[in-house]
Amino acid sequence: GPFPYGKDGSEFSNREGRLPKKPSGYYREYTVITPGSPDRGPRRIVTGQDGETYYTDDHYNSFVRIR
Repeated sequence: GPFPYGKDGSEFSNREGRLPKKPSGYYREYTVITPGSPDRGPRRIVTGQDGETYYTDDHYNSFVRIR
């Protein structure tokens, strides 16, 4: 941080089921600022409690694991 959006650091529930299934509260999400977007835009980093990190640029439709 500091993070510019109130939702940064909040629980990511993985409702879409595109990340490995984990208990509630396991994942956290953070905004990746999208230049020119009037709001948070579609880009996010999602982190897991075991240190794994994922990136999405299409608002949770797909993820790429960051190593």
